[in-house]
Order: sequence, then structure tokens, then C-alpha cells
Amino acid sequence: MKDQSLQKRYNQRALKDRLARYFVASGGISVIVAILLIFFYLLYVVVPMFGSAEIHESTTYSAPAEGKTLHLGLEEQGTIGVRFTDKGHAIFFDTATASIILDEDFDLPAPISSVAANLDLVVLGLTDGSVMAIRYKFDLSYPDDIRTLTPRLEYPLGKDLLTLDESGEALTNIAIQLSDDIVGIAATTSDNRLVFTRYLREQSFISEDITIELESRSEQAFEHEISSIVLTPGLDHLYAAIAGGKLEDFSLDDEGFENNRTEYHFEHEITRLKLLLGGSSLMVGMANGEVQQWMSVRKDGGRELTYIRNFHKNSEAVTSIATEQQRKGFAVADTQGDITIYYSTSQRTLASINTADTLVDQMAWSARAQNLIVSDSNNQIRLYEVHNEYPEVSWDVLWGKIWYEGYDEPDYIWQSSASTNEFEPKYSLMPLSFGTIKAAFYAMLFAVPIAILGAMFTAQFMAPRMRQTVKPSIEIMEALPTVILGFLAGLWLAPYVETHLAGIFTLLLVLPVGFILCAWLWGFMPNKSIFEGWEAALLIPVVMLLIWISMSLSAPIESIFFEGDLRTYMSNEWGLNYDQRNALVVGLIMGFAVIPTIFSIAEDALFSVPQHLVRGSLALGATRWQTMTSVVLPAASPGIFSAVMMGFGRAVGETMIVLMATGNTPLMDMSIFQGMRTLAANLAVEVPEAEVFSTHYRVLFLAALILFLFTFVFNTLAEIIRQRLRQRYSGL
Repeated sequence: MKDQSLQKRYNQRALKDRLARYFVASGGISVIVAILLIFFYLLYVVVPMFGSAEIHESTTYSAPAEGKTLHLGLEEQGTIGVRFTDKGHAIFFDTATASIILDEDFDLPAPISSVAANLDLVVLGLTDGSVMAIRYKFDLSYPDDIRTLTPRLEYPLGKDLLTLDESGEALTNIAIQLSDDIVGIAATTSDNRLVFTRYLREQSFISEDITIELESRSEQAFEHEISSIVLTPGLDHLYAAIAGGKLEDFSLDDEGFENNRTEYHFEHEITRLKLLLGGSSLMVGMANGEVQQWMSVRKDGGRELTYIRNFHKNSEAVTSIATEQQRKGFAVADTQGDITIYYSTSQRTLASINTADTLVDQMAWSARAQNLIVSDSNNQIRLYEVHNEYPEVSWDVLWGKIWYEGYDEPDYIWQSSASTNEFEPKYSLMPLSFGTIKAAFYAMLFAVPIAILGAMFTAQFMAPRMRQTVKPSIEIMEALPTVILGFLAGLWLAPYVETHLAGIFTLLLVLPVGFILCAWLWGFMPNKSIFEGWEAALLIPVVMLLIWISMSLSAPIESIFFEGDLRTYMSNEWGLNYDQRNALVVGLIMGFAVIPTIFSIAEDALFSVPQHLVRGSLALGATRWQTMTSVVLPAASPGIFSAVMMGFGRAVGETMIVLMATGNTPLMDMSIFQGMRTLAANLAVEVPEAEVFSTHYRVLFLAALILFLFTFVFNTLAEIIRQRLRQRYSGL
């Protein structure tokens, strides 16, 4: 009976052991599965960003109505197109069926000789030297809950023609820029003259009548033919392509042409000029199929048009360049009907197609860049569907230096949004990765020596009663909310460090000298043995005194050695700028947050070293310090290494402290006086504002994936090294 009772208890214990083993194993597997799910979800969001663009023809037909197509346009979703013809008509048609929706006759007194457009604003140049500006619109309504578009035309300069060339010559090229009250129109004439006019525009609030008044007019004659012209939105530059591969850059003012005029020469003939969205970049299409991007860059105290990058896919002459309405992408067509889509910032060739097999002379994008409409020399209309969601991203954009619009040289820049629609997104992850490493480096530089040395003293030298108080107190520090530490760093520590900067650096000298002096004086202390293990407590007032002395000396030192202001002196004499929220503040406050993690793990490892090793070393005549360095530290090195790695992982993943104490400036500057932005802080700031599944959204998830992989790889390497250290010193 007794044997049966024992067997029953044994079976119950065995069952409990198996259940516990399965429970622990399932918990571990669940953690691994959760980590893998996070990893694969991040991949799921990130991978589509690197997919290729696609373009395919959806329909083709003869151009509706009569006349040659001079200009094409599309509504936002590509369902209705508009073509301006040489017959003086604007024809709105259904892009799927080619059925005509509206046919407007301008009743012009002379044939059209040139056409140009700026988004939905179209300007017609006539053979008698006059011009007309038209804007096409699509009114949206929902009768019976059905989306309905009603096309119409507006005349922003009035229905009366403006006489641009008083001599009555035909206008062969034309360009227009229109703001609320200023209109600029440039044109070339059949006798190779370049004319620029500037008008003042007023519209009555009551009658809505438009009044146009000529403000200035200027012209320039050329020997050779002008093939293309463009006018910048600010009416400050006029670019003209002249036969012989020459580009003229005219600076404009209120009076027209300035004396400042720059000439650029190309190896091939220039066939087309086009401005990208915003007007900061000039795209130059050439006879060899190459397209070059030029920008105005600050040089030698002025600004100069500068070559930035080139795009070269086809070998035939460029016949048309169509720029996207909301991004920095563009399509290029040539004499053989090849259409190639590029993106300027990433310098990517996204997709290409040829279904026309003949000269393509007109192209236009829909507002969302999902449709491209094309007209060829046979007066055929083709509509292409384009899938091109993430053209802004490439390896160079993420990790290389890119020359962005408005900058004087290529650089690593993160700037995901701005207040203008013409903004060029900048998605370099280099400043964020650099800021993450920088913040962690300075935090570890402050935390590791204090935590490791403190752990050494606490584990091997401190009195047991004092250790029972010190160790839990430091471990409780780890429970402090980091948002509180960040709040204190931003509102108190950063201003305090700024006003006592000289005192902070004085403290780095005063503390070691003060400790050495105290140690020397301690040698003369009688009956020192009664304080054995309590030396740290005796040093507390000494440390406080040295800190007070250093801070008190801050102002006198600045007055004597740094002309009263150390920050200004560093900027003027050494070229070091000082930001109030900088790496020094982050190092101090994040180091304070990391110290408990490193201290606790390292102290446990040092305290767990078998005492027989310590006693044996002391018995052989080694001092306590020799025992520490030669016996205890090697035996505890795997645990100390783990402590440092845990602290580093905590510093890399920290969010709230760096968010509130760094200034959030994505700079690549190792200076301790400059701020930074980390990957974690950037995610906290921008993910709530990012449009779901946009390029910005997916790049942020890529940053999260990089942070995830970084910590995973780093911790894996750390575990490998820790295991090797454990094997090496396991025989002690």
C-alpha cells in the first residue's frame, strides 16, 4: 500500500515536470514565433517599395474630331481627356470610348503656331504674334450618387487676345507663368527673336472682370533658330535652347532681360526643355536620346545653372518630355515611339514601352500619374496605365549622397515633408542610423565606466550591509519612466549644461584630482580598518563638494579664458556650434538610464565568482586589487560583456529620452555639442503622421526593420562572444 502511494506521488511529480517542461518550451517557442511574425510583417510592408514600375497600353484610337493634336491633357483619374488642335478647338473626350463630350471653338483670327502648358493652363501662340490663355477644368458632382465630371474652359487673361509681338510675326515657341497678379509670357518669333512680356493682372471681386496691363516688354534677336524655351515660376529665369547645342540662361527682373546672361554648350542638339514640378530643375532633352537635369546652385557668392545628373535610355532624338504633376518623375518619348519613365531624385529608369513605333509628339500625365496619354505623328491617341507607386526609393537614396533641389552639393538628408506641394522628399537613412549610433556611443561612454567600476566595488569591496542598500536602490532606478528622464533633460538639464558648460568640463578634471588627493590623505588616516567597505559612503560629501566647486568656477573660467561666453568662443574660434539639446545632454541623461541595467547584471556576475577562487588568490599573497583584475574579472567577463551588450541594446532602442533631449535634428556630425535624430525617435515622431502605405510610411517601416535587424545581429554576435568567454574561463 505504501509502495502504491509513493508510486502515485512519483507519477504526479513526473506529470507536473512534463507539463512544466512543455509549458516552458511552448513559451519559448511562442516568443520566437512572435519575433518571426514581427520580422515578416515588417518585410511585408517594406518589400513592395522595391518593386518595379509597370506600364501597358489600355486603349488606342484615332484622335476624336478633326485637326492635328497640339496639346493633350487628362483629368485626375484619366477618364476624360482634352486635346487642343490646330483648328482652334478644345475637344474633351472619353478616354475609354473616344466619344466627344465637349467641343469648344476659340474662333481665333489667325492659325495657331505654338502651344505650351503649365498644368491645366494652356497658352496658344498665333501666327499674327498674339496669344490666348485657356484653363481647362472638370467640375465634380454626384447626381443620383453617380460621380459625374463636367468639363469647362476658363480664360484667366480674358477672352481678348494679347498682342505679344507688335511686328506681327508668327510665334514659334511660347511659355507662360501665371500667379494671382503677375503674368509672364515668353515667345520666339519666326525671325528668331526672343520676346518676354510681363503683365499686371487684376480681377474685380464684384463683376469678376479681368484687367491686363503691360508692365514691361523686352526682346533679343538671334542668328540661329530657337528650338525650345521655358520660363521659371518666379519669373526670374528664362531658358532658351538654340541650334548648335547651345543653352542660354537669361536672368529676368521687373524690366525684363537683365545684363546677366549665361551660355552653356552641349555636344548634341537640344530638342526639348522642360521644368520639373516646382521649376527648380531644368530637364534638357537632346538629339542622342539623353536627358540631363540641371539646377541653379550657389557658387562664388552667386547662383549658377549646374549639371546634376543624366538619364540615357534611348538613342533616338527626344521629341517630348512630360513631367508628373505631383512628383519629380517624368516620361520621355523619341522619334521611334519609345516611351521611358524616369524619376529624377533616385535617378531610376522605371519602365519603358513602344507601341506607337512612330514619332510621339505629345504626352500628358493624369494628376495621380496613373495614366499617360500620348499622341503620335499619325494622329493616333494612346492611353497607358502606369503602376509606379514608389519611384522615390533606391539604394542611393537610402544610403548614398543625393544632390537635392536647393542644395549646393550632394548630401545625406532626411526630410520627409514640407509645406509646399513642390517638395522633393528626402529619405536618407544615414543621418538616422548615424544619430542612433552617436546617441548610444555617448551614453555608453558615460555609463560603462561608472557602472562597471561601481559593480566591481559593490561586489568585492563594499560592506555587506551597505551593499544590501546600494544594490536595490540602483536597481530601482531602472524603473524610472524614461519620459520623466527626457522631460527633466529637456527642461532642466539642457539649460543647466548650457549655462555651466565650463563647469561641466572642469568637473572632468576636478573629480580625478580630488579622488587622488582624498586617497593620499586617506593613507594618513588612523584606524582605517573600522571604515573598511564603507569608503563609498565617505566619498559622497567629497563628490558633492567637488561638483559644487566645479559649477562655481564655471563663470570665472569663462570670463578669464573664453571672453565671458564659452559657446560663442567655440563658434568664433574653433568653428564648433552649440545646440542646447545635444549629444552631451543625451550622454548624461541616457547614461543615467542605462547605468542600472549594466550595473545590476555586472554586479551579479562579479558577486557570483566562487569565493574559493578569491580566498585562494589572497592566500597566495595577491592583493585585493590583483585578485580583482587577475581572477574575478576574467571569471565574470561573460556576465560583464552581457551587461554591456544589454546596456547598448537599451541605448540603441531608447525613444523618449532622445526624442525630448536631442532637438531631433537629423545631422551627421560627431560633435558632442550637436544634436541628432535616432531611428527610434524618428519612428515615434513620424509614423502617426504618415499616410498608410505611402512611400514615407514604408520607409519608416524599413527604418524599424533596420533597427530590428541591428539589435538582432548585434545580440547574436554578443551571445557568441559571451559563450566563447565562458568556455575560455570555465576552468577557473
